[in-house]
Amino acid sequence: MHPIEELAALRHPLPEPGSVTPEACYADACEQVGEQRKEDVLRLEAASDGLEVDPLLLALEVLKAQKEAVDARIRQLLAYGGEFHGSRPYGLEELARRAGYSISRVRTAYGETEIRQVAAQIGREPNRPRRDTAKNGR
Repeated sequence: MHPIEELAALRHPLPEPGSVTPEACYADACEQVGEQRKEDVLRLEAASDGLEVDPLLLALEVLKAQKEAVDARIRQLLAYGGEFHGSRPYGLEELARRAGYSISRVRTAYGETEIRQVAAQIGREPNRPRRDTAKNGR
């Protein structure tokens, strides 16, 4: 297997037998993954040739950017849960458990930046004024 094909196989693993329901759709699911792999090979080849970047390094950069975007969305959701949701915000313990964070990490995960982003996106201010307005960033 060519290295780019190996990368595509790692990025799009075949489903485990028994993981597809109904079970009769397993072959279809494997075929769909095969198509995703072919498309990924073409994208990786085109991008790495055009940018003159090693496909593995390019794949890592893409995943890193996706991870950063997900982390930013988690911070925004934590800000929403802690500052905007309903008449009472979610407790730190519940938010921590669902986000996979410690309670202390939830306390510091978001700040004024994320609160401003959430306010702009939902069109309203937080339910209560922040006590720690000294935090300008996160």
